[in-house]
Amino acid sequence: MAEVVRMPKMSDTMTEGVIAKWHKKVGDKVNSGDLVAEIETDKATMDFESYQEGTLLYIGPKEGEAVAIDAVIAVLGEPGEDFQALLSGDAPAAEKAPEKTEEKKAEEVSGPESSASTVTPEELGCTVITMPLLSDTMKEGVIAQWNFKVGDTIKSDDAIADVETDKATMEVTAYADGTLLYVGLEAGQAAKVNDIIAIVGPAGTDITPLLNQKSAPAKAETAEAPKADSAAAVTAAPVASTSSDDSRVKASPLARKIAQEKGINLSDIKGSADGGRIVKKDVESFVPAAAQPVETKAAAPATEAKAITLPTFVGEERYTEKPVNQMRKTIARRLAESLFTAPHFYLTVSIDMDNAMAARAQINEVAPVKVSFNDIVVKAVAVALKKHPAVNSSWQGDKIRFNEHTNIGVAMAVEDGLLVPVVRFADGKSLSHISAEVKDFAQKAKAKKLQPADWEGSTFTVSNLGMFGIDEFTSIINSPDGAILSVGAIQAVPVVKNGAVVPGNVMKVTLGCDHRVVDGATGAAFLQTLKSLVENPVRLLA
Repeated sequence: MAEVVRMPKMSDTMTEGVIAKWHKKVGDKVNSGDLVAEIETDKATMDFESYQEGTLLYIGPKEGEAVAIDAVIAVLGEPGEDFQALLSGDAPAAEKAPEKTEEKKAEEVSGPESSASTVTPEELGCTVITMPLLSDTMKEGVIAQWNFKVGDTIKSDDAIADVETDKATMEVTAYADGTLLYVGLEAGQAAKVNDIIAIVGPAGTDITPLLNQKSAPAKAETAEAPKADSAAAVTAAPVASTSSDDSRVKASPLARKIAQEKGINLSDIKGSADGGRIVKKDVESFVPAAAQPVETKAAAPATEAKAITLPTFVGEERYTEKPVNQMRKTIARRLAESLFTAPHFYLTVSIDMDNAMAARAQINEVAPVKVSFNDIVVKAVAVALKKHPAVNSSWQGDKIRFNEHTNIGVAMAVEDGLLVPVVRFADGKSLSHISAEVKDFAQKAKAKKLQPADWEGSTFTVSNLGMFGIDEFTSIINSPDGAILSVGAIQAVPVVKNGAVVPGNVMKVTLGCDHRVVDGATGAAFLQTLKSLVENPVRLLA
């Protein structure tokens, strides 16, 4: 009996999935555990394995199309089995079985008037490429770079453009063979999700009917500026100093970005990936030919003492403007919502770090992984939250949620913004376990390989700028958390102990609270418990 296959929910924030690639086609035999497709979720591309067996009778969405959660994407059953009754009215545009296609063609022939009024891409033999939904927060994408121009021949696996989202720069694949007939916007401009960005089809095809039916994507705000200003902005942007055009070279967006920053021409690099595609490691390991040194003339020393005169110095006022990337837009929106929605207040306390410094030195003599002061703070925060559940809470509008688990978000700076991976159930983990987990998150964050499950579900956040020498600061709460801890640097200062002034090591921490769920006395009690734990770290090992 035929069974439908639905778009799975692969993260708690996922509302849609994009079919990045089908690994099976209609008529193929599918076994349980077979890789059927690759699905782009809100933060990553994941493999989708079948939990059913049968022959693939129907494929709904095409590669590159977005599909809502639980929508039908395929049907499995016996060869020749009638499955039409299983398809609901809201099923995605389908790659139907041959008999269905023939029926549709027959209907179109019998109704010439209706077919003349609505022309489909399939009738013209064209493929319409739209702006894909690459994350749950994405509303628009910016074309970072076009890899082809109108009139070029395109293959189905060609990456025709690099699109900048709120999290990363990703490639848009053509998924069709033909000629690039239409480009809807220029590099640097934005298009809303599902707007047409390009059309691929047979050379010479008149695509005017398609463009008349669907409006071209909205232009970026920067497009309203005069062309001269746009040219100036492009000139000011960092580009690789190269004597030849490397835009046609196959390379990943990250590899292309690194090459631009280093001033390397991609044409000089040999790619190690499939089809000679250049990836990050190829750029990082590339050693350019040594440049010839430029001779400079040393200023001749003055032989005679002369009267000091101040030459006239003429300066030039200059500046560079850079478009806001998608990650920065999302950070700005989320933090503004948090700051202007949640009433913040802050509490600061000084912690004596002498015992913690001594304990850390002893721990690292036997620990399999080097433990940092931040690891000690994360552990202490988790233990303290168990004693003060009101701080481990969040505002839900008509109710307050008191979390019984302690998932600590650790704020990490990346090149384009900030990510907050989560150490789950931190109160039950050893310091070495926390340290290893945080280090792994840091490596993934820099390589842009964090998965949605890595940063979802925090109940409290720790932000540490002490490593940058910041003595004390405040942070904006990471919604929907009810509080955030800002950790400053350890300072060597004189302190009073037993009535005497002696050298000491002090660290200031500031608790930012959402006053809707945390009161002043509640926050103060939490800080006292945290202070006691950090000043006596042996309690964290019990």
